[in-house]
Amino acid sequence: MEPRIRAVYDEHRGRYGYRRITAALRNSMAEPVNHKCVQRLMQKMGLRAVIRAKKRSRHVPGISDAQVPNVLERDFSAAAPNQKWATDVTEFNVNGNKRYLSTCMDLYNGEIVAHQMARRPVFELVASTL
Repeated sequence: MEPRIRAVYDEHRGRYGYRRITAALRNSMAEPVNHKCVQRLMQKMGLRAVIRAKKRSRHVPGISDAQVPNVLERDFSAAAPNQKWATDVTEFNVNGNKRYLSTCMDLYNGEIVAHQMARRPVFELVASTL
């Protein structure tokens, strides 16, 4: 059983924990495999799944969303050009480096009015786009 567990673990580069390894073994073998047995053998062999990094919250302490008035009230259409603009910042990975694209879109026809790229997602990026 240990060589099979090691093979599945190595095949998925250490990303599988005992639950996923148990499921893979159940799919590949005719006899049933107990998850507790797989967990115990993995502990014995010193195999642990790689834990994914948690996403951090970008909320700034002291600034509340309640202070921002809802001007559009989910009405994302405009009767004429240049009445309503929307902006967004998107993160890209370019050659291992993060880049941030700030765009400004006219809600009348969906046309991109302006765009700007930067290495950091700071307020100056959005302000210079507008």
